[in-house]
Amino acid sequence: MRLPAALTALSLIAVSSATVAIATADDGPAYGPQLEGFDYPWPVSRFSFSSQGESLEMAFMDVKPVGPANGRTAVLFHGKNFCAATWHDTIASLVDAGYRAIAIDQVGFCKSTKPAHYQYTLQQLAGNTRALLASLDVTRPIIIGHSFGGMLAMRYALTFPGDVDRLVLVDPIGLEDWQAKGVPWQSIDTWYQLELKTTADSIRAYQRATYYADTWDEKYEHWVQMLAGLYRGPGHDLVAWNGALIDDAAFTQPVYYQFEQISVPVLLIVGDKDATAVGKNFAPPAIRSTNPSACSRKRLATTCKLFFTR
Repeated sequence: MRLPAALTALSLIAVSSATVAIATADDGPAYGPQLEGFDYPWPVSRFSFSSQGESLEMAFMDVKPVGPANGRTAVLFHGKNFCAATWHDTIASLVDAGYRAIAIDQVGFCKSTKPAHYQYTLQQLAGNTRALLASLDVTRPIIIGHSFGGMLAMRYALTFPGDVDRLVLVDPIGLEDWQAKGVPWQSIDTWYQLELKTTADSIRAYQRATYYADTWDEKYEHWVQMLAGLYRGPGHDLVAWNGALIDDAAFTQPVYYQFEQISVPVLLIVGDKDATAVGKNFAPPAIRSTNPSACSRKRLATTCKLFFTR
């Protein structure tokens, strides 16, 4: 099976029809706790279910092929600082190529429920997603995951190996255990205080340094304002609290030690300028000075060996 060539580009940050000009200070829209007021490029459906004693909803877009269908379904997992809508261009390319594309907002993110009390494990998020896909009669999809979503995609494949056709991982986190490298653990309360300080300026600065190699294009601002609008809105505290719980999960649950147990084919895409490192702001100077890009190149070679030489 040949994946569409568009996946090798994966226009994660391409903007939809409207572009928001770069704001000054923290000016900009305020959205509801489930991103009410921010429009997605396709209709949003909701999967209602109960988990850990909470009534929850997961928002998703289920986009059908625009031409002859090839009978395959691609399921897209967003990263920590993104939403299902961020996959806009990739979804468009997939449906043009005959795929059904399902882009999901995980619990705690974007248009999905943000519970006041929830134990975020990658297995739990994988289980939630499997239940959503079962409700749609989707079996053995191709799973495409970016960043935190790539980490979740690997955990999904490890937890439900018979329910995945293959993985596409785009700059996934979880390829290192930063705690084992010496980055100190932080309490959820510490993460929460950091999340409470999130603004458009802090999001923009982080994304410029981490994702875009200290460059910037106005089209990226659309996604900055999407995220910043959640923190400006009436759900600010709940958004920050869920963000803190997810930060803790990302830091403490690497899949680094189980690569060899992933049994499905994997396409791994890693940018050599990707500077993502979970908890790097807490790292001691000697570790902080380590170039994450060099780590990316090293982890790419190591991971490819594990994934592709079986």
